[in-house]
Amino acid sequence: MDLKAKKRIIREKKKRKIRSTVSGTVARPRLSVFKSTKNIYVQAIDDVHQKTLASASSKEKGFDLASGGNCAAAKVVGRLIAERLQAKEITDAVFDRNGFLYHGRVKELAQAAREAGLKF
Repeated sequence: MDLKAKKRIIREKKKRKIRSTVSGTVARPRLSVFKSTKNIYVQAIDDVHQKTLASASSKEKGFDLASGGNCAAAKVVGRLIAERLQAKEITDAVFDRNGFLYHGRVKELAQAAREAGLKF
């Protein structure tokens, strides 16, 4: 097994462990973060009804930064998801880092969402 496959398996184990305790509702959705090398994505998910309430990513039209895979892009995406949830009158959320370390882009996205008024 190569190193890449090992890392993926470890992240999947962490993801399952996190998801066993974290769950979202309509009033308090789960913010699920996914990051690739070039982009970052976040979804607000209601696990009770299995629906996505809002989403934001660095691949959207009108995204004005040159790179979607850096901390600056993560800040913009964090602000976007907070604004979209506040438009739906949702102020609380549960953060799901999806097996990624709470560091770098994931941390910047969370802090930007908090600064924009989202509580988690």
